Amino acid sequence: MTVDDVLALAALQDGAPEVVVGGEALAARVRWVHVSDSAGVARLLDGGELLLTTGAAWPTDETALRAFVADLERVGAAGIVIELGARHPQVPPAIVEGCADAGLALIALAREVKFVAVTEAVHRALIRAQTEALHERQQLHELFTALSLRGAPADVIVAETARALGSPVVLENLAHEVIAVEGLRMPVAEVLRSVRASEAVGERVPVQARGVRWGTLVALAGPVHPAGRQTVLEQGATALAFGRLADGDAAWSLLAQRTLIDDLLGARFARADDMAARLQGLGFELVGRRCHGVVLRAPATVEELRGRAAGEGLAVVAGRRGDEVVLLLSPAPDTPLSDEAVHRILGDGGSAFIGPGADGVVELLTSVRAALDLADSARGAGGPRVRRVDDRPLERLVTALRDDHRLHAHSERMLAPLVRHDRERRGDLLDVLSALVSHPGNRSAAAASSHLSRSVFYQRLTLIGDLLDADLDDGETLAALHLALLARSRTAASDR
Repeated sequence: MTVDDVLALAALQDGAPEVVVGGEALAARVRWVHVSDSAGVARLLDGGELLLTTGAAWPTDETALRAFVADLERVGAAGIVIELGARHPQVPPAIVEGCADAGLALIALAREVKFVAVTEAVHRALIRAQTEALHERQQLHELFTALSLRGAPADVIVAETARALGSPVVLENLAHEVIAVEGLRMPVAEVLRSVRASEAVGERVPVQARGVRWGTLVALAGPVHPAGRQTVLEQGATALAFGRLADGDAAWSLLAQRTLIDDLLGARFARADDMAARLQGLGFELVGRRCHGVVLRAPATVEELRGRAAGEGLAVVAGRRGDEVVLLLSPAPDTPLSDEAVHRILGDGGSAFIGPGADGVVELLTSVRAALDLADSARGAGGPRVRRVDDRPLERLVTALRDDHRLHAHSERMLAPLVRHDRERRGDLLDVLSALVSHPGNRSAAAASSHLSRSVFYQRLTLIGDLLDADLDDGETLAALHLALLARSRTAASDR
C-alpha cells in the first residue's frame, strides 16, 4: 500500500483528513501502521511505518520538532498522520517545514477517529494484498514453468511477460541487439527508443544461469502488479535462461533474424519505422547503404551462410524459407555488393538471386520479393550461379507492379484462351509459351527445354497463335506475353 491508499480508507476519511504535505510523498510505501505520541518513536521503527499520533508528548521547541522529523526520515518512515485537538489545534509550523524539506507525507485529521479502527483497516488491506501477491506468484510460477516445459521460444516468453506486466518488454543480448520485443499497443520504434533511454534499474533483470549471463530482460514503466513487477521479470528471465540452456548458444540469434525475415516478407509491421528500428537493433543499418535482399540455394546451414557474409564485412540478417535461405545484406557505405563476395558466401555449389539495391524498409521488402520471384522463375533451370534482378528488367517491373490490378487484368486477358485450353484438355500450351519467351530467337533450345520434338513444338506454337490470334514472331507481342506469364507465376507463388 501507499500513503495515498491509506488516505482513501473509510476509517481515515471519517477524520476529515487534510493533506498538508503531499505530492510524491503520498506514493511512499506503507509496510505497517504505528501508533505513538512519543518524541523518541523513531528508535522503535524499522522503516515503512505510517505514524498515527496526537502529538501529545511532542516537544514545543522548534529545533527539537525538526530533529524529530529528521529522525523519522532517517529510519524511513512513510509519513505522519496527526489528529488535531486541544494539544495541537493546528500542525506546528516546524513539523510542516520539516516534512516538506524531507519529502515526508503529512496529513492532519480535523475530527477524532479511532486509531485502532485505522490500524485494523490498514492491516486487513495489507494482509489481503499479501494473499493476493502469493496467489499471483503461484500463477506466474505455473505460467512460466509450463512455458519452459513446452520449450517455448524466447519471443513467446517475452510476449507472455509483457502481457503479465501490462507494459512493453524487450529482450537484449550482451551486445544490446534486440532478440525479441513485445510492444503491446506501443509502436516498436518507440519502445526501443524508450529502452535505450531507460535508467530504471528496477525494470531490468539479467538473463543468466550457472554463472553465465546472456542478456537482459527490460520492461518499460507500467501498472503495479500484485506480485511485484520485479518478480514477474525475474520469472520471465528464469524461463528464458532455461530455454537458452536447452536450445544452445545460437538459438537467440537465429530466432531474432528468422522472426524479422518472416515479418518482413509477410509485411507484418504497422510502420516502416518499426521494422527499421528492429533491423537497427540487430546491427543492420539501412541509411546511407545500398542493401539487398538475397535468396540462396546452397548446401550450407543458415549459420554457415551468415558467418561467411559477416566474414565479407557485411551486416547480415538471415532466415530459412523452405529449401532457400533469405539474406538481408548491408555493405559498408559506398561499397557495392560484388558477385565475387556472393560467390564466397555460397561456397561450393548453389545459386544466388540478388534483388535491387534498397535504402529503406519498403525498398528492402521490394528487393527481397524480387529476389524470391527471380529464384522461383529459375527453379530447375541452368544458368549462372549468381543472378541479379537488375539484369532482368521485366522481372523487376513485375515485382514493382505485383499489387497493381491492371497487371493481373493484362495477364488474365492475354492468357485466358490458353488457360482454358490447358484446363479442359490437360494441355501444356502455357509451358510451351514459357519455353518460347525464355529462349527468344532460339526455338530449337525452347523445344528442348519443353522436352518436345521440334515438329510437335512448332505444332503447339501454331495452335497458340491461333487461340490468341497473335503473331508469335512479333517482338512486342512476345514481350507482352512474357509480361503476362511473369505476372501469372507471381500470383501463383503468392497463392502458395
